[in-house]
This record gives sequence, C-alpha cells and structure tokens, in this order.
Amino acid sequence: MIDLGLSKLALIGVVALVVVGPERLPKVARMAGTLFGRAQRYISDVKAEVSREIELEELRKMQKEMQEAATDVEQTITSNLAELESDVQEALRNPLLEPGEEPSQMAVKAKDFRKKKLARNSAIPAWYKKQNGRRTRVISGAARVAKYRPAGARKTPASFH
Repeated sequence: MIDLGLSKLALIGVVALVVVGPERLPKVARMAGTLFGRAQRYISDVKAEVSREIELEELRKMQKEMQEAATDVEQTITSNLAELESDVQEALRNPLLEPGEEPSQMAVKAKDFRKKKLARNSAIPAWYKKQNGRRTRVISGAARVAKYRPAGARKTPASFH
C-alpha cells in the first residue's frame, strides 16, 4: 500500500487548497471521502468473495476425498462380503468335507462312522450289561428317586399343605 504520513497528507491538503480553492474544498473533500469509502467497501467485498471461493474450493476437495474414501470402503466391504458369501455357499454345499477333500471320501467317512457306532453299541450283549449293572434304559432323575424311595415316605399332593 501507499505509505501516507502526516507530512505527505499536509502537502496533499495544501495542493488541493491551491488547485480547488477554499469555496469548493469542503465539497471536494466530502466527495473524495465517499469515493474512498466506496473503494474500501468494494475491496473488502472482493476480498470476502475471494476467501469464500477459496473455502468453497477447499470444501469441494474435501468432499471429493471423502467420496473417494467412502467408495474405497464400500468396495472393500463388497469384496469381503462376496468372498465370505462364496465361502459360506461352498461350506453349505459340502458341510463335512475338509479342505481339499473329495465327495467320495465323505461317503467313505460316513460308512466308517456307522461301522464304529454299530460296533460300540452291539459289541457287548444286553445280558452282560444287565449283569454288570450297566444301564440298558435311561430314566429321569425324578423317576429314579421315586423308584428307590421307601413306600411310607411317599408324599401325596394333600400332604404338601
């Protein structure tokens, strides 16, 4: 900006008084003041608009970055979800298969399992289980208590009161 000191302002005032004259000097000073005020307001408006444009451009850049980040996150989630869905579909198609196992191997496993179960359940005859105290039938805990309770100790519903 222009550096105006007191001496320079006094020099400008003396020149204006000589050039314009003492009658029209107040009118010219008023007009110069209004023009100077308008120029200041115009300059401040231009500065404000430039700063708003700069802020708006920064906001646009930030919005673009956020949209790109959101798109990246969405793509990552979509790809992970698709991968997970394919894994679940594969697991649903072959639930008992180990990774790298063929469906024919699953049939062999099922057959072996049935053989082992049959061998466990039928290898010991029922008369031997009964003789050695092994249970042949499962009964509930309440039924066992009632079975072994003495006859006089049984409570009837009327004796609960």
